[in-house]
Amino acid sequence: MPEPVSGEGWEARVFLGSLLGTSSPVRTYSPLLGAELRLRAGTTLTLAVDPAYEHGLLLDSGSLAVDGEAVKAHELGFLDPGRDEIEIVAAEDALFLLLGGPPFGEQIVMWWNFIGRDHDEIVAAREDWEAQRARFGSIDGHDGQIIPAPPMPSLRLKPRVRH
Repeated sequence: MPEPVSGEGWEARVFLGSLLGTSSPVRTYSPLLGAELRLRAGTTLTLAVDPAYEHGLLLDSGSLAVDGEAVKAHELGFLDPGRDEIEIVAAEDALFLLLGGPPFGEQIVMWWNFIGRDHDEIVAAREDWEAQRARFGSIDGHDGQIIPAPPMPSLRLKPRVRH
């Protein structure tokens, strides 16, 4: 795990990319940001970020607001590209991940553990997963039992366009 950086009321471990004056030693093949942050109750932290990135913030525990909007525990808050800083205010001690990178620039559909360009690609991926086809590979030492994918929703999945 990377060495933490800290300031008054906060601590961060940057595991991908650069943030708060520190960089991860992990080599990536596309520009990415990944950091685990801990804020003590009452702390406000303003992060300088790349305006070309979209960001996601996953709150594990505690309570906080991002740019004035509350983020609920176990939900992913999304921030569009175009901002060069993010203000995070902890109402309670908080533990969260900040993830970021350039938008895909094409339509995608995300459902369960699958990403595709449309509903039909998700259906095909689910079928391949359930049939244990080779496209998903194998994990050495695993007994071969898979976690079954949930049933497909009764609605047709629609792609989202990111700009």
